[in-house]
Amino acid sequence: MTPTDASTLPPTPPWWRFPIVWFALAGPMLVVVAGFATMAIAYRHADVVLVEATTATATGRSGARPGSTAPALQARNHAATPPARP
Repeated sequence: MTPTDASTLPPTPPWWRFPIVWFALAGPMLVVVAGFATMAIAYRHADVVLVEATTATATGRSGARPGSTAPALQARNHAATPPARP
C-alpha cells in the first residue's frame, strides 16, 4: 500500500453542495417561516376588545356575573343534587 498524499485526494465540495445539510436545515427554517406566518395572521385578524358597562354587584366586585362569584364546591355540589320536587 502506498500512503495517500493530500494533493492526490479529490477536492471536497463546499458544505452547501451536500443534500443532507439542506434536509437538516429545512425543519428549523420551516418553523421560522410558520412563526412569521402565524404572527401575521394574528396581527391582521386580531379580535376587537369589548368594553361592557357593568355595575357593582352585592359582593362589591364590579363586572362580576352572578354565577361567577359562587364558590367552586358549592357550584359543583349543586350540579350533582337532584332537582327539587314541587
